[in-house]
Amino acid sequence: MKLKDTIHDKLPQKLLILVIILLLFFMSAQAINSSWSDVFSDQSYLVNFLNGFARPDFSYIPDLLVPILETLAMSLAGTFFGVILAIPAAFLGTEIVTKNKLVTFIFRTFYSLVRTIPNLLLGAIFVTIIGIGSFTGVVTITIFTFGIVSQWLYAAIENIDLGPLESDEAVGATRFQIALNSVWPQVEFLVWSYSLFAFEINVRASAVLGYVGAGGIGTMLNAQMSLLRYDRVAVIILFILLMVVIIDWITGLIEKEMA
Repeated sequence: MKLKDTIHDKLPQKLLILVIILLLFFMSAQAINSSWSDVFSDQSYLVNFLNGFARPDFSYIPDLLVPILETLAMSLAGTFFGVILAIPAAFLGTEIVTKNKLVTFIFRTFYSLVRTIPNLLLGAIFVTIIGIGSFTGVVTITIFTFGIVSQWLYAAIENIDLGPLESDEAVGATRFQIALNSVWPQVEFLVWSYSLFAFEINVRASAVLGYVGAGGIGTMLNAQMSLLRYDRVAVIILFILLMVVIIDWITGLIEKEMA
C-alpha cells in the first residue's frame, strides 16, 4: 500500500493562500494611502498622551460619579427591556413552539438582521432619530440586547429535551401552555445567565456609545479627548476599567449562587 504525502501536497495550496493574503494587504495599504513614515514622523501626540496618563487628574473624579451612574442605569435598563423583548421573539423563532415555518422564518430573520448591526451604528441611527441623550443609549442597548439574547435563547430552545413537550401534546395542551410548562422550565436558568452576560457586554458598550452622543461616561471621554486633556482621560479609563471589573465580579458571584 502506497502512502500519500499529504503534507507536501498541501504546501502549494498554503503558499497560494499566503500570497493572496499578502496581495490583499498591500492592495489595502495602497487604497488607504497609508505611510509608516507618518506614524513615526511626529510623536508629539504620543508623548502628550503618555504624559497625561502618567499624571492622572484625580480631582476630576467627583465630576465622573453622575456619568458612571448614568452608564450603569443605561446598561441595566437596556438589558432588562432587551431581554423582555427577546424571550417571546426566541420562542416564536422556533418550530418546536410554533409549529409554523412562516412565523419562525420571519422572527428568526428579524433578530438575525438586528444582531448584525454594530451597536455604534445603532447608536448613531437612534441619535439621528431621537436626539442626543441617555434615553437614546437605553434604546440602542435594548435593541442590541434583543438581537443577541434572542439568538442565544433560540439556539438553546432548539436543543431542549422534547419529552415534556410530547407529553403535553398528548393531553391536548395549547402551544402557549407547552411553551410555559415544558419549554420555559428548561431554559429559565439560561435566560438569567444570558441576561447577566448581556449586561456585562452592555456596560462596556455603553462606555463607548457616548462617542455618538448616546449619553453615559463615553460622552465625558469623548469631550476630554477632544480637549486633549489626557490627564482626565486617564482617570475616565481607570474608572471604566474598575467598573467593568466590579460588574464582572458581581455577575460571577450571582451565577455561582444560581448554579
